[in-house]
Amino acid sequence: MYFPEKDSASWKYIKNKNINYKKLQSEINRQQLFFGNYPQSILIIKNGEIIFEHHSFMTLPQSRFDVWSCTKSFTGLAWFLLLDEINKKTNPKKTLIDLNTKIYKFLPKSFIDNDLRKKEITLHHLLSMTSGIPGENHQIYGLVTQPNFGPYEFALGMCDNRYGKSVVKLTSIPGTQWDYSDAGVAILSILFFKIAKINIHEYLNRKVFKPIGIENASWDLHGGGNFLGPFTSSHVGLHISARDLSKFGLLLLNYGKWKEKQLIPKNLIKKITTKSQKLNENYGYQFWLNTDGKHWLSLPKNMFALEGYNSNRCYIFPTEKIIVTRIGAGPSEWNEQNFITNIYRSCR
Repeated sequence: MYFPEKDSASWKYIKNKNINYKKLQSEINRQQLFFGNYPQSILIIKNGEIIFEHHSFMTLPQSRFDVWSCTKSFTGLAWFLLLDEINKKTNPKKTLIDLNTKIYKFLPKSFIDNDLRKKEITLHHLLSMTSGIPGENHQIYGLVTQPNFGPYEFALGMCDNRYGKSVVKLTSIPGTQWDYSDAGVAILSILFFKIAKINIHEYLNRKVFKPIGIENASWDLHGGGNFLGPFTSSHVGLHISARDLSKFGLLLLNYGKWKEKQLIPKNLIKKITTKSQKLNENYGYQFWLNTDGKHWLSLPKNMFALEGYNSNRCYIFPTEKIIVTRIGAGPSEWNEQNFITNIYRSCR
């Protein structure tokens, strides 16, 4: 197993003679030249040690960024930890639920009145982006609501968003189409609180963050006041440093083991980081994959990643024991393929 020697924010840093440092820095300089010099942090871990670290002007190792949809991967892990708890009956007070449970039975019946197909949506459908709840395929991005409604009202189909789009009706029968739906992921947060009696961020802080020494993270809450909530923002809104996000990547790389303790069952890590359905084989349970070798061309098929807007990424290469974390305030568009290919080839 590979792990940092200290549990604090201090990692062991080594100069690896097999690493092409000149090429690494050249790639970062090239990206900045062509795609803008945004505030950013880049960290590369190999065999549990930092081999390269870059922070832009006015950015420190402790600087945090909203990693946007990388947040979804944390949500996916939280759900599988909860399901494992329920399955093992370690907390009998929790409501019985599994991946095949139809989730709308936990919500008021009125939420399916406008589309009875919703009653067939399972937890698996929400976690695998196959629920039929409209998403990016239908130009619905995020939960941008009108001033008199909250984000969870929109996710449940109680109102249109500020652009006049709605998720009140499904675009397909659950399980028949893949669509990247922030609204579907938002419902996962409501359900989690209803079943676990605790918000996702509180749950993960106890089960994962504290045990592995993530010390510099915070999580947005949505809703509250006159609106539904507040619940953990499950689709975006985790603010974290590159070093702390890399610790999470290291936990995944080691299949849930941290030092000598198995914090997360190995089979759970394997489950969430392999394909969840056949409609998009490069998507697991809130993680991005390279199952067919086409999501990241010419890179290992067993790699996987957390991906978020503004080019926030945490790539994990299990065979090579490499983690590449890139977080920042932009750009929104970049040449990701060149970046990760050149970084990977420089670190092998």
